[in-house]
Amino acid sequence: MDKRIANPDDGIAKLRDGMTILCGGFGLCGIPENLIAAVRRKGTKDLIIVSNNAGVDDFGLGLLLQNKQVKKMISSYVGENKLFEQLVLSGELQVELNPQGTLAERLRAGGAGIPAFYTPTGYGTMVAEGKETREFAGRHCVLEKALRGDFAFVKAWRGDRWGNLLYRKTARNFNPMIATAADYVIAEVEELIELGQLSADQVHTPGIFVNAIFQGANYAKRIEKRTIRKAG
Repeated sequence: MDKRIANPDDGIAKLRDGMTILCGGFGLCGIPENLIAAVRRKGTKDLIIVSNNAGVDDFGLGLLLQNKQVKKMISSYVGENKLFEQLVLSGELQVELNPQGTLAERLRAGGAGIPAFYTPTGYGTMVAEGKETREFAGRHCVLEKALRGDFAFVKAWRGDRWGNLLYRKTARNFNPMIATAADYVIAEVEELIELGQLSADQVHTPGIFVNAIFQGANYAKRIEKRTIRKAG
């Protein structure tokens, strides 16, 4: 059972216009850079992207926004991307903002087969507009629907040819959840290792969830906001 593919372009061969892609990562950490670049090369349009962040102007999902390939973003934090703001204000991009914990739970629910859940987060705000609400033990809650995708793009530190994955530190945010919530899951890894090099206790995403895996290249360890202390 060898799930290795030669490159990200092979992995997205069946990606079509209008499909939904779940993208892992947190800020610029643990994002599937090679897969995003492959989508840009392919030129697929009208995509719905589910991701905590929207990248920055010249990196990450910002590259797909530059190319006008995204129809809608379902996200939590989008404050570092000026292009995103411009596209939303001009009506060229739809946006569905979620509280961060709600977004994470919508993805987890999608992977667990739970169609919807109630949460007190967002009750009484714009987030709750048009949604069903209900009271539990004196707390008002909002009904949130699960999220699933046609594709999930996952970035891991290490993985083997069966698709077992190990994430490193902050890259573990969102990647494990989206790996369970899509019809076709592609993992890009910094190190493709031999079977047995990951012990069972080290596996964060079991290979049963992963359809394809490849070793990525030219990863850029970017700092989202560089802050330096003044001398003296």
